[in-house]
Amino acid sequence: MEAVYTVKGMTCGHCVNSVSTEISKIDGVTGVQVDLPTGAVTVSSAGPLPRTAIAAAVDEAGYELIGAQS
Repeated sequence: MEAVYTVKGMTCGHCVNSVSTEISKIDGVTGVQVDLPTGAVTVSSAGPLPRTAIAAAVDEAGYELIGAQS
């Protein structure tokens, strides 16, 4: 499965790494791709993931989840 989320506040490569690392810790996540200019975060997973888990991981990284495009 693949879902696309929008994250607010990322401005550099370190931001991308922080968000990717935190989302990768969620059980079932198989891949994370971040597009810094747009804030789009594509999450690949073995099955559906709760939006709350993605939001919590983004928050832990210090950013804000502002949308999902599933």
